[in-house]
Amino acid sequence: MANLSKPKFVANPLAIAGNFQPNPTLNRLVKFLNSVSGTDKVLMFVQYFSKIVIWSLYRTGKKSLAESFANLSSPIGDFRVLLRYYGLLPLIQWMIHIEHNPPPTSLLLNIERVQNLSMIIYYPLEHIYWLASHKIINISESKINKIGIWSCRFWAAYVLLQFWHLATEWSLLKRKRRDIIKKVDEGEEEIRKQKRELKSDGERIFRETISSIGYLPLTVHWSIENSPFPEIGVGIFGTLAAFYQLIGAWKGTSS
Repeated sequence: MANLSKPKFVANPLAIAGNFQPNPTLNRLVKFLNSVSGTDKVLMFVQYFSKIVIWSLYRTGKKSLAESFANLSSPIGDFRVLLRYYGLLPLIQWMIHIEHNPPPTSLLLNIERVQNLSMIIYYPLEHIYWLASHKIINISESKINKIGIWSCRFWAAYVLLQFWHLATEWSLLKRKRRDIIKKVDEGEEEIRKQKRELKSDGERIFRETISSIGYLPLTVHWSIENSPFPEIGVGIFGTLAAFYQLIGAWKGTSS
């Protein structure tokens, strides 16, 4: 019988990490947080969930604590905007990619082309809005508001198109599932592999649909001047979108 000995306890305080074993989950978490996407999704969740916390604190009379959370939310929002300042580069990369590696149908390709166009307009407008609102560039208050509203309208257009994109993807997915049932000339292992891929695609479509449901009222709200949409609504729908975006980004680090 093999002699199974317990790891020796390291008493040296300078080598205390020797008492722990390498942890795959920790490695994955570091990889996740080292990515711009991972950092953004965590901050997004904190930013929107804090709005729910702030609303609850005000209702319970804890004004001082609510204001502390509000002071945290603002710099998080600024940091997330700064993270998006490089956003045009991966967008241009994606635009080139889909032309050389198009999606399975021309409809999906054209939807993505229009979505990319909306983002090409959205990003510069958001950047100008942020710079002007922080007095880095000199633009009148009325123009700043118009720029912010129009940037969000192009974002809202992207979200609406995303519903169409996801519905088309779901239709194709159902067709593939029916085709697999009819397959008899492929090995069992290959069929199981295809089923796993379809299951993964289905989960992704579900996550992106729920995330888009969260984004839609936010983008419409910010696209309307003097919108009556309440701040608690921003918190709830933003948290919904952030949660499913966070799950998707986390799953992206599994490989």
